[in-house]
Formats: sequence, C-alpha cells, structure tokens
Amino acid sequence: MSAITGVFNCNEEPVSVETIENMMQALQKYPAHDVRVWHDRFVFLGCHAQWITPESTKERLPYYDEQHKLAITADAIIDNREELFNRLQVEYFRRKEMTDSELILAAYLKWGKEAPRYLIGDFAFIIWDEQKRLLFGARDLSGNRTLYYYHHLRQFAFCTVMNPLLTMTGVKKELNESWLAEFLMIPIILDTIDVHSTVYHNIDQIPPGHSITVADGNIALEQYGTFITPGGTLKLKTNGEYEEAFREVFQEAVTSKLRTYRKVGASLSGGLDSGAVVSFAANPLRQEGKTLQTYSYVPPSDFVDWTPKSLIADESPYIQATVQHVGNIAHNNLDFSGRNSFEEINDLLELMEAPYKFFENSFWIKGILEQADKHGVGVLLNGGSGNYTISWGPAMDYYAQLLRKLRWIRFNHELKLYGRNMRIGRSRLLPIISKLAFPFLDPSFFTKPRSDIPLLIHPDLAERTKVFDKLKNHNVGLTEFSMNEFAARIDQFENLSILNHQGTSSTKLSLRYAVRERDPTCDPRVVRFCLSVPVEQYVQNGMDRSLIRRSTENYLPDKVRCNLRVRGVQGADWIHRMIPSWSAFMEELHQLCRDTGASYFLNVKQIKESLSKIGNSPKPEYAFDPNVRLLMQSLIVYRFIRQFS
Repeated sequence: MSAITGVFNCNEEPVSVETIENMMQALQKYPAHDVRVWHDRFVFLGCHAQWITPESTKERLPYYDEQHKLAITADAIIDNREELFNRLQVEYFRRKEMTDSELILAAYLKWGKEAPRYLIGDFAFIIWDEQKRLLFGARDLSGNRTLYYYHHLRQFAFCTVMNPLLTMTGVKKELNESWLAEFLMIPIILDTIDVHSTVYHNIDQIPPGHSITVADGNIALEQYGTFITPGGTLKLKTNGEYEEAFREVFQEAVTSKLRTYRKVGASLSGGLDSGAVVSFAANPLRQEGKTLQTYSYVPPSDFVDWTPKSLIADESPYIQATVQHVGNIAHNNLDFSGRNSFEEINDLLELMEAPYKFFENSFWIKGILEQADKHGVGVLLNGGSGNYTISWGPAMDYYAQLLRKLRWIRFNHELKLYGRNMRIGRSRLLPIISKLAFPFLDPSFFTKPRSDIPLLIHPDLAERTKVFDKLKNHNVGLTEFSMNEFAARIDQFENLSILNHQGTSSTKLSLRYAVRERDPTCDPRVVRFCLSVPVEQYVQNGMDRSLIRRSTENYLPDKVRCNLRVRGVQGADWIHRMIPSWSAFMEELHQLCRDTGASYFLNVKQIKESLSKIGNSPKPEYAFDPNVRLLMQSLIVYRFIRQFS
C-alpha cells in the first residue's frame, strides 16, 4: 500500500526538481517505510511506500526494468498471484519473492493494455513505457484505491491524493461548483454521480474499473471490465452443493486477503457479514501461528437505546457470541469515550480533502484504524459489501416477484413459513408485498421530486448548474421512485459512483494509519459467484439470507446465524455523544446563517427552518432525522468552502 505520484511532460520539457520536491513533500504527512523517486528528464515517478505484504518489504518503487525499458509505480496488493504465476509461466523459484509490481509489469508485457482484466486485488498503478512513449495505468474494479490527475496542454500529473497536485505551478485551488451542487443536492450518503470530476475544478480522477493511456499529450480512458459478466445462473443439484461451493469461493477470497507480514485485524459487528469474514479468517491465521485482532464499536455506557425493538444499538451480546464460538481472536470493544462527530470535522476534512457525509460513524471508523495501527495490524478486514453478496436475500422482494409471476404454491408456502418465523400475520404481510409487486404505474412517479426531504443546496446554485436535471433519473433519493432489491443489487456493482464513494474514504483513511482495509465480500470472485446463484438459494423456507445462514453452520453461533428479528444499527448515539459540544455546534450554525458567503452555496433559509424544527436542546432520538443530518452536513461544507474565501 502506497501513495504514488508522477509527472509526464509530453512536450519533453524536463520535470523540474522543485516540482518533484513539492509533490513528494506534500505526501510527508502520511507514514512511510520507504520513499523513492525515479526521474528521466521529462518523466518523474514517485512512491511513498507503506509495506503491508511480505514481498513489499523488499519492493523498491518506483522500479525500472532496464531490459524492457519500463518503469512502474504502484499502490497495489494482488490477490490472484497463483493464477497469474501459472498464466504467465513464472518460474517456481521466482514466485515466493516476486513483488506485486513485478507481477503487474509481467502482465503488461504479456497482455498490454488488457492486463488489468486479469488482475484481482486492490490496486492503482502507472507504467511508463519508454519505447512506446506513453503512460499506462489502471484502477481496480471496486475502486478500492484512488488515482487523481491533472492534465493541461501537454502536461499530465497524477497522485493517489489531490493535495500534491495543487502544489504544481499553474494548478489553482478552484472549487468545482458542479461537483459541489451534486454533493449538496443528493440527500443520501452518496457524494456525487460524476465519477470523473472532483471537488477541485482542475483535478479529475480515474473511475473504478478503468485504465488510462497518456500519449502525445492526449488522454484515453477506457473501462476494461465490470463485476457483471455473462455466464448465466449456476445450476447445482442440492442445497449442500451450493453451500459447499459458496464456502470454497469465500474461503479463497478471505485467505488471499490475509497476506501481510504484520498482524491481521477485522472490524466486527454482531451481524452475518463481518461475522462470516472473521470466522473464515480465524482458522488460516491459526495455522500461521497468528491471532486475529477484532475491533467493535459500542455506544458509551450512559447511552439509553431509543431505537425500536427490531433494532439494537449495542451489539455486544452478538459480538461476544461470535468471538467465543470462533476462537483464535483477541477482541477489543471500543466506546471512544469523549469523542464525537463535531470535534472530528476539521481532521476529517483534511484527510478526505473534500466534504464528506459519513459523519455519524466518522469518529469510530477513524478510531478503529487508530487502534489497529497501535496494535501493529497491517490488514483490517471488513464485510462492507456483504448485504449485496454473501448475505443477500430480500424476502419481501422475492415474495413480490412470486406474486407477480403468479407462482401461487411457492408463494403461499413461503409466506406461511415467513410469517411463522417473524411472528407476523398474513394480513399484515399481503398489503406490503402487493405494493412491491405492483408499484404505482404513473410515469411521473419516477421523476416526481420528493416533498418530504429538506435540501441543503441554494436554489440559485441548483438552477445555474441544472443539477436536478442531471440527477432526476438516478436513484439518489430525490424522487418518489426507489429500486427493488433485485435492481439495487445490480446497481451496487454497475454504478461506478457507489464504488467510487466507498474507495475514496477507504484509501484516504488507510493512508493516515498505514492499515489496509480489505473487504472479501467485494472480491470479484465472490461477487460473480453470488450473482450467479439462483434467488431460491437466498430466500428459502420463510428465511431471508438463507444461503449464508446455512453455509456458516459450525462457523458462527446460532445466536448470530439464526437471528431473524433483530438488526444492529450504527450511529444511533451520535447526537448523544455531541451533548458536551452542542452549544458550540449551534453557535457555529448561527454564525453560518449570518455569513453572506455561505448563502452563495447553501440554502440558509432551509438551515434556519431545520434549526427551528429541532430546537436548542440535543435529542438523541433525532439521530436519523433529515433536519439534523442537514445541519451537520451544512457545517461540514461551510468549513470546507471557507478555505476558498
């Protein structure tokens, strides 16, 4: 894992030493095990290396292959090494010591610009091909590593983060109004739908699953692959065969992500996704003589859970059951006493280099990485994409599909068992399922703006950027239309803006602590397998998430595996934590309302209305109220845009 950077002057003007020093100096705020540059007149490559894998400790980046006249700088962990060794016919004596960057170069030598299609892992890399006089690079399918660039006339510069690019001569720190308009207009956690632009006017980014070629002053971006591949539905004979196939694919993905010379950690909740990741990781680590370090966020002791009975803010009983059942775990419950979302804003803005929306969870996401770093962890596992892969199984949407297709026998059988499992009567279930099966058919339903959500964007900014027209046909929470779970699942892996959003925060947080977050539930092998499994394996005998529940028998405790009625909810305590800072929070919001500069971008009228609705006293039960979320988001954006005053 590394921060990489570089410059290519296509007019063959030498890259100045001052440019190199400024860009590398801007990376100094991140920890590094090794810092190097490679410079050949009009091409410069740099690497601020953080060693994670055993091979990376011997890796010297940038690396120049004298024989083939190729130079590479890479931020990469490649997971399908054995497959690539065999495809590339790498000699056995070279395999153990071969670095991931050398493997990428070997792939480029064999397949050229098609090379990224064969790579599985988290990566962003740039190769200088001296003989062809071009730069070639790529970003992984999930977008787990970022890669930004600046291009003007015949100069091209790139970096893992944006700030080093702002040190270059001629690059202005200019706010991108179109990006900000999307950010302000979208009420859900997603930042923007534009996967090319950034918050800065002159800086763009390579989208997930794309390669870039720079030659003769021109840039060519190309999507080299997707998660969705043709192959049809997997057809096996029995439940047992599906379960065994799942365990084989998932174990391969988990094991491939344990490759580090340091300790392995995992974020652990009380649910199926992180529990499955932990249970499949513990045994391979035991065989290596390692103990899995797990970290769980829990609310402070004085928090009173206000959520309904179907939700639980403190998942400790389920977490402890998993820890005891799985074994080979050193567990850490973390309540982050004294920390809150308000006090973290400035630090998160510096880290993210842009406004952000995950403020409810910001303090504990960052806090877990801090603790993992202190414990010497190199890889921190999570199950972030599990809801759409390993633990997918939307019962209600499946029953709506059965009803729509008039599959009465199966429908009645499933509905009877589901009602029994969930203790819900048929009379309550049928109206819900019918609405899902036969949604409102008026075409305006799909583009009609919602009237129940407060909008942070100033109407004038919305008008001059035409942002609603850009967003109205996208599922971003602005219209009455919402996807069913079948469509949402495909969107999760086809929608590059979702992937981009997840990868951006992961890259920047991991760089601060030199801890690599890795998600086996988003491994392409797992995603493609799960998408190929028939829906009847996911919802079966009145049970949602059936495949993961059956497949983890003996891996997870029944308390977790068979839990049908209670779901964990994170962030329910964020307002409670802010009680000591509430007066400062309110004071700054009133300052915002008086600032004429803020009203150029922000809907101050709405901010005042939201302030009036929530009152002056903090109410923990307002944690998910859209008005409170709007107020916190407005403050984050306000602090960011003040940098441009």
